[in-house]
Amino acid sequence: MKEIAMAQVTVRPVLNKQDQIAFLRVPFPIYAADKSWVAPLFLERFDHLSTKKNPYFQHAKAQLFIAEQDGLPVGRISAQVDQLHQDRYKDATGQFGFLEAQNDPSIFAALFKTAEDWLRSQNMKKSLGPFSFSINDESGLLIDGFETIPNMMMGHGAPYYKMRVEEQGYHKAKDLLAYEFDNVKGLPPAMRKMVDRMMASGDLTVRPLNKKVMNSEVAIIMDIFNDAWADNWNFVPFTTAEVKAMATNFKMLLDAKAVQFAYWKGEPAAFCLAIANINEWFQGLDGKILPFGWAKLLPRVISGKSRSVRVPLMGVKKKYQHGAIGAGLALAAIRASSDHVISQGVTHGEYSWILEDNTRVRHILESMGSRVYKTYRIYEKTL
Repeated sequence: MKEIAMAQVTVRPVLNKQDQIAFLRVPFPIYAADKSWVAPLFLERFDHLSTKKNPYFQHAKAQLFIAEQDGLPVGRISAQVDQLHQDRYKDATGQFGFLEAQNDPSIFAALFKTAEDWLRSQNMKKSLGPFSFSINDESGLLIDGFETIPNMMMGHGAPYYKMRVEEQGYHKAKDLLAYEFDNVKGLPPAMRKMVDRMMASGDLTVRPLNKKVMNSEVAIIMDIFNDAWADNWNFVPFTTAEVKAMATNFKMLLDAKAVQFAYWKGEPAAFCLAIANINEWFQGLDGKILPFGWAKLLPRVISGKSRSVRVPLMGVKKKYQHGAIGAGLALAAIRASSDHVISQGVTHGEYSWILEDNTRVRHILESMGSRVYKTYRIYEKTL
């Protein structure tokens, strides 16, 4: 049988709007038969890639690349360097992200070689990822849990990606876990009693988000979050500009009562933020609102409802984390948020992501009946 020679893979940088369109279109043929993949909205992705609109680029630089065979896009990757990461860790670690490619080892090899060469040109000694673009964005390669659609700001992937990435010399740095809760009962009775006892003292109080003072509310969230997560693996704090952008982007999507603050003796000490899984809204739109996508999307947005939610942000200030007070603060915020979304018809949701070695949070979630249903892996390689 005569062998058919494969066309050579070429990789080129993304330089203009047309290249960005090609970059964003790469996943479509890969997931053409995958019912669990949800095409992201092009308008939102263009803003995310924009050096002018995305505040990430105020402290980072990146280069996007497209792999082609016979003139057709067959893969993509990004390489980026975050100065905030460098300032905090001083480890000469760059990152890669936005990884998508056809199931061909030569495509993955060409993509990673190009990305790694760019990182070397920036004096980086290690490659870590995937992050699209930062650890505060979409993070990790899906290695388990392909059967269901991803939640908002969480990635999907093809099962062969794991093997192809590891073929390029990458090994596990850390796993990120997504926990699913699928009951409509809320907190178990014992946990409810614990919260009730603490609230009866008057030291523990809970309140929902106030959208009328959104900027100050988001500032409280980021203050707690940046403190609570400060010691976590590879943590990089949100900047003021990123906080403002988040407030603008999330304001219309947030149900105020799904965001709950827990106070200890009058001090904001914990919060739980749940948001509708808007990927449910995007299904069937093919990434486009026009010309007809708006007819499907608008009723979903107006209703503001989805069958599931994601809890992307949650935290307890460090000084309360080790002990009963911290557990009570976390459970009080979770209870108030979950009771509300359950009352709105939400039957399941996701806490994500959780570091595999974050035993305190994992214990709380598992005690509530949640279970790990998706695993995302961060890979690293010495350059």
